[in-house]
Order: sequence, then C-alpha cells, then structure tokens
Amino acid sequence: MTQTRTKTRTAAAARGESAFAERFALFAECLLTGVWIAVASLPVVTYPAAFAAGSRHLRRRTAHLGGGWREFVADYRSALRGGWIAGLGGWAAALAVWVDVQAVRAGIPGGPVVGAVGLFALIGLVVAGLRAAAVWEPGASWRELLGAAGRRTVLDPAGSFLLVGGVVVVACSAWFVLPLAVPVLGAVAAAAVAVEERGRHR
Repeated sequence: MTQTRTKTRTAAAARGESAFAERFALFAECLLTGVWIAVASLPVVTYPAAFAAGSRHLRRRTAHLGGGWREFVADYRSALRGGWIAGLGGWAAALAVWVDVQAVRAGIPGGPVVGAVGLFALIGLVVAGLRAAAVWEPGASWRELLGAAGRRTVLDPAGSFLLVGGVVVVACSAWFVLPLAVPVLGAVAAAAVAVEERGRHR
C-alpha cells in the first residue's frame, strides 16, 4: 500500500495535480464504477463478471493507464465466459443458507448450528469471490481464481475482515437508502483491489 501511495503522489506531481485532487478523482471513479457494476449485475448471475471488470478498471485507473466504459464492457464480456457459472453457484449457496435459516426458524433440532455454519460459509464465499474478481485478467479460469482466492481468504484474515466490513456497509446502505448502495459497490471493488495489492507486497 505504501508503494501504491508513493506511485500515486509521483504521478500526480508529474501532472501538476495535488495529492488531494488525485485521491478525490479516484474516489469519484470508484463511485462511477459502482454504477457500472450495478448495471452490469442486473442479469442476476453476472455479478462476478461485473466486479471483475470493475476491479480491472480501477487497477488501470490507479496505474494511470486510462480506459473507460468501452474497456469495462470488453472486460465484462470476457469475464462472462465463465463468470456466469460462478454467479449461478453463488446464488445456489445463498439459497442453501436461506433454507438453513428457515430450518432455524422452524425450530428443527440442530438448526441454529447448521444456520450459523451456513452463514459463515456464505460470508467466506462472498469474500473469496471479491478477491477472485480483484485479480481477474482476460482468459483467466474462474475455477482457479476462486480456489486461490479461497486460500487467501483463510490465510489473510485481516484483509478478509476488511472486505466483510465493505459488504456490511453496502448492506446497511441498501437498508437505509437503496440507491446509495449502488455507488458504494465501486468502493467495495476498490477495497478488494487494495487488499490483494497489500497481500502481494507483504
């Protein structure tokens, strides 16, 4: 992260921008990316591809490589080739947890334990999915990305807790003001990119 901040300051200085202006521009880009991610996620099973394209856009932005909506769409289409299967699997996991919650509410013996295990497993899958999307590149295998991301989720608990916090912020935003959750999605993607960069430079 320190190296990233140093590069950001150097690039900003080279263009005659202040560090504050650079950071504000990046924040605004995150909010815009959140809108793109939300729109691309509307087909329901496409959210992994949407986050992958959004994360790659933010990586380009922080590296000052340019790119915009067209590049996002191209990445989105590429990520969809296997991403929709990952999205379908995510919804299947969410359905399984919902069934567990119904078992808890029905008072079935052992229901609370099963429900708790299912909920923690779903949280782990969400974090692993965000980590996988954060490092996605065109042509990458989603199966391999998710497997490696699952290991990083367990081996880097600090980064995983940070992403859990980001997901909670999105959930709270949706609870209070639904439209507010849309731009916040970009901040979650940025957090996933930052967590992966942090792990890479440790």
